[in-house]
Amino acid sequence: MSCISDPISDMLTRMRNAIKAGHLKVDIPSSKMKVSIAKILKDEGFIKNFKIIDDNKQKLLRLYLKYNANNQPAILSLQRISKPGRRVYVSAEDLRPVYNNIGIRILSTSKGVITNKSAKKLNVGGEIVCEIS
Repeated sequence: MSCISDPISDMLTRMRNAIKAGHLKVDIPSSKMKVSIAKILKDEGFIKNFKIIDDNKQKLLRLYLKYNANNQPAILSLQRISKPGRRVYVSAEDLRPVYNNIGIRILSTSKGVITNKSAKKLNVGGEIVCEIS
């Protein structure tokens, strides 16, 4: 059993590795934050679907990755912004589009885990969890 100091980074790394290997799905140990991120990825069209699998130890989050007709992944870049050693916060006024609105930033705010576009509409800032394009 390994101790992971940053579970969100672990999730993004597993997704990045699965995409590079051309896998159709990836299993990740589940948590509320990871499920929130998966919902956003599905709503924004970066993954096909996700489901929570209940084994007897810990629930698993299974992500079904999305590819186009040429087997190009929908996710081109996954980057962790705020890390345990260096938290990055942004105010609502400082929110900028990511890659000309092609990508998204996922923020942890007082309104929950939302995208940068939603945070701009709600006029809330928060911790930048990751950036996806």
